[in-house]
Amino acid sequence: MTGHVTAAHERGVTTLALDAPGSRNALSAGLVAEVSDALADCAKDRAVRAVVLTHTGSTFSAGAELKAPPSPYAFVSLLRQIVELPKPVVARVTGHVRAGGLGLLAACDVAVAGPEADFALTEVRIGVAPAMISLTLLPRLEPRAAARYYLTGERFDAAEAARIGLVTQAADDVDAALAPVLDGMRRASPRGLAEAKKLVTARVLETFERDAEDLVQRSASLFASAEAREGMTAFLERRDPVWVL
Repeated sequence: MTGHVTAAHERGVTTLALDAPGSRNALSAGLVAEVSDALADCAKDRAVRAVVLTHTGSTFSAGAELKAPPSPYAFVSLLRQIVELPKPVVARVTGHVRAGGLGLLAACDVAVAGPEADFALTEVRIGVAPAMISLTLLPRLEPRAAARYYLTGERFDAAEAARIGLVTQAADDVDAALAPVLDGMRRASPRGLAEAKKLVTARVLETFERDAEDLVQRSASLFASAEAREGMTAFLERRDPVWVL
């Protein structure tokens, strides 16, 4: 593949790497479309038992690309596609994850993060809120932790991400930690994996059925607000927005 995503295949596992390090793998319309197309190919390929979603560069994803964002419906569709894919999707994180990138991470079935990984829900700092990514985040996160990090935008590390349910495991050696996970998936039957995944994703899918349209509309309203315009302008100009005390 070319563009924003690269793919490699080994012993039944396809690795998809977000490969736009110049934009810190920001979730642009192009990147979202390419990930979706790659996942669709994996779903149809009988040689693929599991998918690893990872990244090049020091950032898994910086969140939405403010200059060329995807359609809100396209992004929600990608999150749901990961959750509904009939093959497990495993996140391999060795860098920074921000805002919408956390929603992508939470859509995955298993996630392992290394010592260089850190995380932040920075939306409140630019005048919006983590609306659409709540579809995958809130069913996973410990409620008190969700409240703290939604409301403050603080950074936290891999150990904290594991404690609150954002990732499955924090590991000094991500690949060593993933080895038994992927080996287990290689030993599992394709139908067994698909049916087991349906069981563990049912609660997440309920949030899509119930809340997706409301959260898309809420997100659109927030991004159209005067506070969001100020917040995004301040971010691009590398200054504090006017509301900082």
